[in-house]
Amino acid sequence: MTGFARLEGFNEIANWTWEIRSLNGKGLDLRLRIPPGNDHLQPQIRKLTASHFKRGNLQITLLVDRHDAQSLPVVNQSALEAVMAAITSIQSKLDCPPPAAEHILRIKGVMETGEARNNVEVTNSLNDPLIQDFVKLLEELDVSRSKEGQDICSFLNEQLSQLEHLTQSIKDDPSRSADQIKQRLVAQLAPLLENGNGLDPDRLHQEAVILATRADLAEELDRLKIHVGAARQLLAGDGPVGRKLDFICQEFNRECNTICSKSNAVAVTNAGLDMKVVIDQFREQVQNLE
Repeated sequence: MTGFARLEGFNEIANWTWEIRSLNGKGLDLRLRIPPGNDHLQPQIRKLTASHFKRGNLQITLLVDRHDAQSLPVVNQSALEAVMAAITSIQSKLDCPPPAAEHILRIKGVMETGEARNNVEVTNSLNDPLIQDFVKLLEELDVSRSKEGQDICSFLNEQLSQLEHLTQSIKDDPSRSADQIKQRLVAQLAPLLENGNGLDPDRLHQEAVILATRADLAEELDRLKIHVGAARQLLAGDGPVGRKLDFICQEFNRECNTICSKSNAVAVTNAGLDMKVVIDQFREQVQNLE
């Protein structure tokens, strides 16, 4: 979900520049830097952005250079009169000297620039071109993020292939058979039975079958296969898939942890650990998807 887009525009009233930067995020987090006088655009900007994107930390910046802006400072008479009335009221209660003129001029709103006092009608006439360019900006960012998304999807499909390979290797591992478990059981009990009468072969086979049943991984392996198929379908489809893949990652981890806990052979345990590494890499890249 990383990306960057920049767009410049102008008309007879002003020049402007839109910028938008996108970073990874579980939800949609917008940070706006809009110049004074254009704050009324924020609700529309948020609504338009939310209609394009569902995830990501987006920083949106607008710079506006008005041709008719004046740099000379001017006094806002209404604000000054209100401040002076407040000062008079305070003096009457506290019997204190009046503040110096330079202190009064520092009060926010008393001193303004010509740009801050431009005609509201002129400011409103900028709304449509600014919003039109902002929509174009979102489309450019969408293209940028889509290209990255395609590269990530290719990587994720490779990770899914690795999961399939590891799942199959566990499924085919000979250590999961009852005969293999029986041989390991005999080897483990041999030191304890050196001076004994030996084991009943039928009883030994029965115990091996019970252990094999408890350690059976067929259900977990089948669910892993189903989850891999579901992930491939999501990656091949359209629309946001990040949150759904997050959930599938949790299911991957759940099945993998169960496999490792039920494993009765080094080869299966090693394959389960390799699987956990692949799942972690898969989940890291899923955070980059819409």
